Amino acid sequence: MIIDKTWRVLTIGDGDLSFSASLLTHHTPAALTATVLDTRDTLLGKYAHNDYQTLLQQDCPVLCSFDITDPSSWSQLAMHSFDLVIFQFPLIPAFKSHDEFKEKCKEVHINTLNRQLLRTFLIHSFKHFLDPNGARLCYITSKDVKPYKEWNIENALNMRTEIDYLGWHNFDINLFPGYKVRNVDRDKHVKDTKGITYVWSDNKQHSLKAQLNAALYQDANSCSLCATGPYNSEEEKQKHFATKKHLNMLNYEAMWELLLDRESEQA
Repeated sequence: MIIDKTWRVLTIGDGDLSFSASLLTHHTPAALTATVLDTRDTLLGKYAHNDYQTLLQQDCPVLCSFDITDPSSWSQLAMHSFDLVIFQFPLIPAFKSHDEFKEKCKEVHINTLNRQLLRTFLIHSFKHFLDPNGARLCYITSKDVKPYKEWNIENALNMRTEIDYLGWHNFDINLFPGYKVRNVDRDKHVKDTKGITYVWSDNKQHSLKAQLNAALYQDANSCSLCATGPYNSEEEKQKHFATKKHLNMLNYEAMWELLLDRESEQA
């Protein structure tokens, strides 16, 4: 992960705060503010080991009950005061009951809800949190396995916005000693899997772009939805288009486009 020591950094939804603590200790940004979705009491009760006090002792602000999708929870945070906003391994919180799941997913798929969370993170970060005169960067680190790889992160999240996707680089967790990737809503360390950090800015000429890998599978002989290709023949490509995997991705994209249409109508 590329961290400039002159940057002011905001972390979003950092479960047990171990990522923020490691970032502050080992990468020493100019300033760091950490946020968690949980209340303070829930955070301290959920995770047997957490870095809440560790951060406070280093004069790092920690904001609890911070919901990136809800402006009413941002009152403790100065607007337009950061260079970089980071969201590590985002995933919508677990549903409290089957009835809640049915209610939330009666019109959209859970795939769409996760994409919407990440898109809202990007839009709110550029509108409210990033300094107009700063580095203006957003990082999302995600996994290269299902269901995360089905969110079409590189192509779908910034559709119909002025936000530009700059590229990606591999996330090396070994550079963040003490960081534990947790299950959502559980005090359990998740087995380390390959992580990829994706980068956005509304500065299309951002200098960081030169240090990143460009999006793959974007040519006409590949499938950007499924991240496969290039194909050796037209027959092979058409065979892929008929697979269950590709048809599922087409369905996800159709639902995503419907959500974006509704957003446009409400704007």
